[in-house]
Amino acid sequence: MGFLPEDFSIFISRQCNRADFIQSWLKSHGVDSARIVIEGKNHILVQFESRFYNPRFRIKTVVAHHDRVEGSPGANDNSAAVWQLMNWAVHLKNYPDFHNVRIFFTDGEELGTNTGVMEQGAFGIANTFQRLGIKDDVFVFDACGRGEVPVLTRLNLGPQTPSFFVKTASDLYVRALQILKTASPQKWMTLPAAYSDNASFLACGIPAVAITMLPSDEASIYAMQVSQNESLESNVLNRSNVRDKGSRENFKDLLPLTWRLFHSEKDNEESLTAESFGVMENILKVLAFSKTPV
Repeated sequence: MGFLPEDFSIFISRQCNRADFIQSWLKSHGVDSARIVIEGKNHILVQFESRFYNPRFRIKTVVAHHDRVEGSPGANDNSAAVWQLMNWAVHLKNYPDFHNVRIFFTDGEELGTNTGVMEQGAFGIANTFQRLGIKDDVFVFDACGRGEVPVLTRLNLGPQTPSFFVKTASDLYVRALQILKTASPQKWMTLPAAYSDNASFLACGIPAVAITMLPSDEASIYAMQVSQNESLESNVLNRSNVRDKGSRENFKDLLPLTWRLFHSEKDNEESLTAESFGVMENILKVLAFSKTPV
């Protein structure tokens, strides 16, 4: 694709060792990183100088998973978001002020799709956060390379969720929505979407939001489908817990085409759109600038 460099094609090639590629690419652009191995999962933590952090404001942990389903290029799921955050990291290393951003490229997100959240690679990170008492705001970016409408995944907390957590999670959700409104004032939506790495953090009692992208026509049609079908939202949100393949298939045709491309050969470079990268650049710019007092 004309708007993507040759390096991106290398990144989504079958033979690419993606964790090694990320670290090598970051190093070549002057960004330090560390490999963090938890239960066999290779996570990459971007390392910024201490001058970029102000303890009076909340840390923003920004996450994108670098693993992909075998047999799929994974261009949108989730190479695009990883690429966008890698370029953001290069920008942040020369940021003129503190930004309080912590970036993780996680491994093993796809493992939680059918086996449960504890199998997700990010669960080890979230569990470590919980054990150490780290209370960051967590922003997860997944499938952000197709479309021009940023979508904030609806917050769906169960009735047994403690009220204090409902409040902190809701507060983060409102702040995330404001970021999207500022970055893309004419086009943004909140819709139900399958859990990504945000599931791991929520399961460990850490507020987290997930952001994705959709083409405007797909987003509008899907929103209409959700309003007309009461079962669709719960099926989408609980896809990891749905064991009945037939039940999942019943809803497949109601999902946006972008999501139906996941885990297939069609999740390729040709499916991506230049507009997505422009919108994401705006979102990340606003996110870096946003400050929330502790």
